[in-house]
Amino acid sequence: MAQHSSVLDQAFASSVNPGPAPDARPPRDSADNVLTFPLSFERDSGGATALELVYQAAEVFTGMEDRARDTEARARALCQSAVDRLHQAEQRIEAAERARRDIIHDAGVKLQDASRALKQAQTRVEAAERQAAAAETRALVAEAQAQEAKRVLAEVEEAIRSRLLGEGLDAASRFNAVA
Repeated sequence: MAQHSSVLDQAFASSVNPGPAPDARPPRDSADNVLTFPLSFERDSGGATALELVYQAAEVFTGMEDRARDTEARARALCQSAVDRLHQAEQRIEAAERARRDIIHDAGVKLQDASRALKQAQTRVEAAERQAAAAETRALVAEAQAQEAKRVLAEVEEAIRSRLLGEGLDAASRFNAVA
């Protein structure tokens, strides 16, 4: 195969630059991914050498096409993988957005419920305060009435004592004056 490569290289060199001898070119480093062909060319092979060069060129081009197809397939696979990861990321973002909206909605509902409960509690507190004030007023009135009843009872007792015990006419006149 090395002999065929050198023939292809020399044929290429002679077709591009028919001037100086093909051996005048410096050899290339294979580490640069460049195909190198030895520069010896046998001129006595004729058409067979040209045909062999065509086959070698076809093999080189086929190899290049295979590598290009493999590279393209890897690139497509990488692109598809990136697209798939992008779709997954978008789905995760959408799920996170839905969860965020649900949390905000739930928090809003809970806030409304708490606000409603607070208003109800305030209403109950205000009603209880009104009831307490009314009860206090009734208690004051009842206390005043009790004081008045106590005073009246004390007068009645005094009157009964003075009549039953005979404490005289002064006590009776006082009783009549009170009644």
